[in-house]
Amino acid sequence: MEHSMFELPEVETVRRDLERDIVGKKIKSAEAMSMKVLRRYRTRNSFVSRLVGNKITAVQRRGLHITIEFENESNLVVDLGSSGSLRRTANKEAIDPETEVVITFTQHGQLRLLDAQGTSEIFVVDDDSILDELPELEELGLDPVSEPVTWTVFGRSLLQRRVRLKTLLTDPTFVVGIGDIYADEILFHAGLRHNRMSDSLTSQEIRRLHRALVGTLHDAIKHRGTSIPEREFIDPVGNPGEYGSHLMVWGRHGELSARSRLPIQRVKFRGTWTYFCQTQV
Repeated sequence: MEHSMFELPEVETVRRDLERDIVGKKIKSAEAMSMKVLRRYRTRNSFVSRLVGNKITAVQRRGLHITIEFENESNLVVDLGSSGSLRRTANKEAIDPETEVVITFTQHGQLRLLDAQGTSEIFVVDDDSILDELPELEELGLDPVSEPVTWTVFGRSLLQRRVRLKTLLTDPTFVVGIGDIYADEILFHAGLRHNRMSDSLTSQEIRRLHRALVGTLHDAIKHRGTSIPEREFIDPVGNPGEYGSHLMVWGRHGELSARSRLPIQRVKFRGTWTYFCQTQV
């Protein structure tokens, strides 16, 4: 699993931290170190000039994009990719060599985007053209964290499709922000196999899957996301996510399952490893 994207719990952890910390702040200055994360621009100045003087009114999440909203009806959009990290720092803190963008507030420090591999992206867009820049936002499916959904609505949506469960869970037009890690964990908690067809589930199995989906995402957010060697996640104050120690199956092949006391299995599914317990059906 090389360079897997951050998933909903990591992005939501960042959003909540920033919402508490930077709403109401005004941008005094901004600097871009290179063009690595400015793929929509020709020059660094054309990006930086759209930031200075703006006051932050909200921090939202749309799918896996963080949108920092400004008073002038424009937004700073950040896609963390699989290696980006937004950090709150003091002005005098040494600049990490991985730093790509530095935003300095009129008071209380800076917001920095760090990214060694350059998989993240940052840009400014007006409210009325955000869907032109990010047309995929119109296709987004359920977001059980920002808009709670009942198991019946979830089930209706699920039964309209005939696709394998892991394929369905990792499809952002069905449910947003789930990749390999959380899909495997959700399916373990639901007791369902990754290759089950979605339209074969009983109402009881749909309820279990819905409960596992909501519960796993909220648990992972409570523990501030998952940081693993293949894809380190560091929150805005510099701490790694702690959900990795709560993973039941992902990355644990050969260890004994907490449910069956039999070794956790793994198989290749659509090109990446899928982890499961024998009790999943």
